[in-house]
Amino acid sequence: MLRPKIPTNPTPTGAATPPAVIEPTTIIPSSQTPPPSPVPPAPTRPTVQLTPGALAALVGGGTAVVLVVGAVLVSLLLAVAITGASVAVCAVVVRSLLASEAKRR
Repeated sequence: MLRPKIPTNPTPTGAATPPAVIEPTTIIPSSQTPPPSPVPPAPTRPTVQLTPGALAALVGGGTAVVLVVGAVLVSLLLAVAITGASVAVCAVVVRSLLASEAKRR
């Protein structure tokens, strides 16, 4: 009923041309060397200086991020645990219903 259709590769139409032959050239060393190019000076960047206020803000922000991520992970773990417990309770109820149905017959 459902059979995959395998595509066929088309045959090449033209004749394939052989690759061109590249002949090596001889290198003649010259006595002239180009002058060295001047190296531009590296741009000076100011160093980052942390003030006590900036350091406290950085520590506070990092602490907030850690607490938020921890709360999210704990809530996800709690959701998985509650789902597992509810599935287990449903399984016990269905098993009990099936067992009582078998006893009545």
